Amino acid sequence: MTPQPIDNYRLTSLEEPTDEMLAQLMHEAAEEARESNHAATERFFEEIKRAAASY
Repeated sequence: MTPQPIDNYRLTSLEEPTDEMLAQLMHEAAEEARESNHAATERFFEEIKRAAASY
């Protein structure tokens, strides 16, 4: 079984991911979630500032 680069691996593959690949996938997913959460938090507080300014 040849190792696949992480960019080519799909969880639907018939081959099990290595522990290293799984750790990298989980790390990337966590990083994406962190970035998305940060952006959503910024949008939320900007909206609150706009709403407060309109009163």
